Amino acid sequence: MIKANSVFHRLSRPALDGLASALVSDRIQLPCQPGALAHIVPTSLLSALTSEINRLSQEGMKGQHLAYMLQLLAQERKSAQAQRNAIDLVWTGQEVLGTESRDTRVVVQELFRSAKDNILISSYAFDTGDKAKALFQPLVERMAAMPDLKVRLFLNIKRPYSDRKTSETTLLRKFAESFRDDIWPGDRLPEVFYEPQSLSKSKGPRTCLHAKCVVVDDKRVFVTSANFTEAAHERNIEAGVLLSDVISAKSMRAQFETLVSWNLLRRVPGL
Repeated sequence: MIKANSVFHRLSRPALDGLASALVSDRIQLPCQPGALAHIVPTSLLSALTSEINRLSQEGMKGQHLAYMLQLLAQERKSAQAQRNAIDLVWTGQEVLGTESRDTRVVVQELFRSAKDNILISSYAFDTGDKAKALFQPLVERMAAMPDLKVRLFLNIKRPYSDRKTSETTLLRKFAESFRDDIWPGDRLPEVFYEPQSLSKSKGPRTCLHAKCVVVDDKRVFVTSANFTEAAHERNIEAGVLLSDVISAKSMRAQFETLVSWNLLRRVPGL
């Protein structure tokens, strides 16, 4: 049995691969001597590693079996490293010396510039006027460069506080006009969706669309505390993660698309 704190866990991936290769090619015979391992592993581990290999050999493990185990461990180490490399911390606010984070605004613009097939954006709050147009301008430029790019925005459209009379149709019409005039800087419009419960006339608690994320090409997903506002992208303290992972990206988009198919999220008329 391999112990949880086995010396094998202290070997680097190249050392695991080298040891497996030497066992497969019979350059290392079992039982072995420390000298046979000296050109593969650190000197500090020679004694412990030799003892562990010979213990396994005495228990009946052959060289090819040990090599297979080492190859699996090396592959697991490689996969774990790839997963770590696929996750970036994304931050807005004062940078701290020594941290390894990326800027929210830079990441969002990079995602826009890289998109080829589809973009999904969800935000609870969003700016209007020049601030909004500046945030969306890189996306508008990408849409112009990629005519087939499909863009869907999921935004929280709120009923004004204490307004119990204005119809949902009227509120949506006013929002669509505002979106075209005061938010979106381009002629080609994205598809915009909203949460109907946020426009309810009921006096009780309302549901809102509070998710903040960006999904690009079903390959990368950015989940963040930052709304789509200039303050959140440049000044507030906001934290998020960017995942370069197909499964996560597809799963996130599927969540929204399923709600659309069930009519729980609806498209804004005219957008």
